[in-house]
Amino acid sequence: MQKISDKPTGAIRDIFGTDKVLIGMIHCPAFPGAPRYRGSSMDAIYDACMRDAEALIEGGMHGLIVENHGDIPFSKPEDIGPETAAFMAVVTDRIARATGVPLGVNVLANAAIPALAVAVAGAASFIRVNQWANAYVANEGIIEGPAAEAMRYRSLLRADHVRIFADSHVKHGSHAIVADRSIQELTRDLAFFDADVVIATGQRTGDAATIEEIEEIGSATHLPLLVGSGVTKDNVVEILKRTNGVIVASSLKEGGVWWNPVDIERVRAFRSAAAPALEG
Repeated sequence: MQKISDKPTGAIRDIFGTDKVLIGMIHCPAFPGAPRYRGSSMDAIYDACMRDAEALIEGGMHGLIVENHGDIPFSKPEDIGPETAAFMAVVTDRIARATGVPLGVNVLANAAIPALAVAVAGAASFIRVNQWANAYVANEGIIEGPAAEAMRYRSLLRADHVRIFADSHVKHGSHAIVADRSIQELTRDLAFFDADVVIATGQRTGDAATIEEIEEIGSATHLPLLVGSGVTKDNVVEILKRTNGVIVASSLKEGGVWWNPVDIERVRAFRSAAAPALEG
């Protein structure tokens, strides 16, 4: 594999202290300003996030990502109001203080700059960006990679410690704009634009990335690789054999659907299933 960047490869160990990790998702309820917000108090919203965080950590996750998944339909980055970053910063700070585990931030859709602001305010260790380089046609319309602007903003904040976790061939959209380039080329672009970790996904929330796609992406990068969709207790060992970890959401929720609360028994069962691969 040709190395396309001199980016260090130790982001996962630097953040988590281990080479294979289980990361749980905090799907925040709709915040004020979002279409699905129905007047819940901020304390109720924060408490729901905290309950999920505590269940995920007690069940055995190594870290968490805070995401505004309740704000469907998602806005493009330029249309996201400052209130979203403010609410997410409070959630992130409260979880950080309560759990002490490494946290990430994902502001949907593809809002890397608000995510960096939240990460710095809330003491998070990384952000997830679904389209870091290039462009694609998403549910929200045409989404362009924000790497250049976001890296300059990170420098402005003196926040080089906040790492970039970037999706390759991200779900929820069409890649027709870059269809003349292979997945391997698109993956190499992430390292070229200074991402720290690569994430493989399926087609939409809850869909699994295939083993073939995981191996294709992994063969194209020297960076750590995570799988960020469709991971369950049934496939986690096979995935961990090929990656540095997984980001898990829907399969740990009541009934296996993303909008329900985290089910701690599902988390425990997942951690137990993953244990052989973590220990190996």
